[in-house]
Amino acid sequence: MHLGEAEQILKVYRHHPTPFVLLIFKTVVAFLPFYVLLLFLAGSLTISQSVIAHLIIFALFVLVITYQSLVYWLDRMVITNERVINIDWKYLTIRNESEALIKDIQDIKTKEKGILAHFNFFDYGSIRLETASSLISIEFNDAPDPEGIRKFIYHVKSQ
Repeated sequence: MHLGEAEQILKVYRHHPTPFVLLIFKTVVAFLPFYVLLLFLAGSLTISQSVIAHLIIFALFVLVITYQSLVYWLDRMVITNERVINIDWKYLTIRNESEALIKDIQDIKTKEKGILAHFNFFDYGSIRLETASSLISIEFNDAPDPEGIRKFIYHVKSQ
């Protein structure tokens, strides 16, 4: 992402932390059967084999959590005085970067979690920006306060 001469970053939005906590919880649940299996095999393994097996499973768990954290927290939506830039990391090696000029944005659609969105813990959803040409569409999932982002973009557009 390179900024133009008179371009300034106004706000940077990252994903809301609640979906990330749910992702971590799913990962913990996915690794639990391996620890349960080690408990069942504890009588047939030596102490050193048991320690090595626990270390291997723990190392894999830490690697998976670290990978998920990096991919989740590297995603962001950057709003400048001239454009909206969405940086979406699919994997640590693949990044999609899309942008739309503020003056070309025709429609902004938001989706939130219904009545639960009144609570800050659940105030996240998706925001979709449509441009005049309909060829450029930016979607940012798990956005914190999508209505606030929409209002901010309209405020920048009106200046």
